[in-house]
Amino acid sequence: MDVVVVGGGPAGRALASSCSAVGLATLLVDPHPERPWRATYAAWADELPAGAPVAVVAAKARAVAVGAHRIGRAYAVLDNERLRRLPEDVVVVRGSVVDRGRNHVRLADGRVLAAGVVVNAAGSTGGGAAQHAVGVVVPKASATPFVGDDEALVMDWRKPPDAGSPDPTFLYSVPLPGDRVLLEETSLARRPGAPLAELRLRLHARLAAHGIAVPEGEERVRIPLAGRPVAGAFGAAAGMVHPATGYSVADALRLAPEVARGIAAGTPVERVVWPPAARAVHALRRHGLRVLLGLHPEQVPNFFDLFFQLPENQQRNYLGGRSDLVGAVRAMAALFGAAPPALRARLAFPGPAVKRTRTSG
Repeated sequence: MDVVVVGGGPAGRALASSCSAVGLATLLVDPHPERPWRATYAAWADELPAGAPVAVVAAKARAVAVGAHRIGRAYAVLDNERLRRLPEDVVVVRGSVVDRGRNHVRLADGRVLAAGVVVNAAGSTGGGAAQHAVGVVVPKASATPFVGDDEALVMDWRKPPDAGSPDPTFLYSVPLPGDRVLLEETSLARRPGAPLAELRLRLHARLAAHGIAVPEGEERVRIPLAGRPVAGAFGAAAGMVHPATGYSVADALRLAPEVARGIAAGTPVERVVWPPAARAVHALRRHGLRVLLGLHPEQVPNFFDLFFQLPENQQRNYLGGRSDLVGAVRAMAALFGAAPPALRARLAFPGPAVKRTRTSG
């Protein structure tokens, strides 16, 4: 084999497909290749590459912090079934990797797979700060108290009717196929990640306030945020998760063809994934994560109110553009300049994480 990709999530499958497309003999190791994906993957539509497998696009987006903000960008939910598909010539091996080198992997059953290049795309397993969420799917008609027609609610920081701790959380809502809507209570960044029981309590309280019955089943989200650049890896395993937002799938889909071409040309994966500008931007965003962790709960809505008052190009520069160092600096400088003195001090000198209140669960 030319390439062994370890991990069958969105990043791993995107890379395996791209490697196949440039003529590389590709093998994908996946511990559960037939298991359906339960997570909802979404991204700003303008950050997805052409041909990305989109299931639903919300033409409008909105955020609520202290006040409401309209966002002039469409928001897309991806089609998991199409996202999972692989070319027929990609060999899929069921197994768990217990040892990995630059040119081989050893599976738990003792098999050894050799290749010219091994890429780790098995996701991030690091501890520390994380984004956690609990969500349910309701009929579109039931979601009208929270989100409008053809709209994505990217965050609503208004407090739920019930909460067991002062930790700030927000409601996230996106449309799904079949006139359904995902409603998700989200802790953007906390060390350690917010207890799922607390997020469930808040979400159920929001539903009860509008007389909405809690449906069966729930989506649970755990995204490590503190990843650093890693050699020989791709996707979350490489540290590609945005430290302050949790986004990574759009970057993985967009970057996979470039990484595949680099592998075919003999270029180390990390040189493609982490050019100097991308490393610098990631370091700035890690500072942004420290800021979020250090804000007092009452400061969080104020912070996002300022953020969504920035010009939309500056919002985009911070949320996307992983190699746009100038754009990231300008966005962070604009936010700093607009902040009142108390918040400005937190932005410049983030203190230790303050969201550590113990809660049930």
